[in-house]
Amino acid sequence: MVTNTSGKKKTAIARATVTDGEGRVRVNSQPVELVEPELSRLKMLEPFRIADDDLRDDVDIDVQVEGGGTSGQADAVRTAIARGLVQFHNDAELRDAYMEFDRSLLVNDVRQTEPKKWGGPGARARYQKSYR
Repeated sequence: MVTNTSGKKKTAIARATVTDGEGRVRVNSQPVELVEPELSRLKMLEPFRIADDDLRDDVDIDVQVEGGGTSGQADAVRTAIARGLVQFHNDAELRDAYMEFDRSLLVNDVRQTEPKKWGGPGARARYQKSYR
């Protein structure tokens, strides 16, 4: 069985493919163990720590991530992996465990930029006013 999922955070987009395998997790065709900085790696592997590491042993996960910075990419990968595991195993208990730990594991970041308004160069900033 093959499952395709995605995760977003700000401008980072991660697409994950979960297949039967022996526990390989690759991010941009490179083993997740080689991802730097370490905080990003730990964030990407969070879904396995919340579930059980034995979930990792029977799946291969290949993630392609683009856009954003290191932290945004790590969050996007984490969401894509968590969604992929839930969809692959079709496990309601796993989904509930993820939701209880952190909702952003399964739900994308919904923030959007505020629209620009009149009287200023941006959404909130106003043009300066001179008194003299």
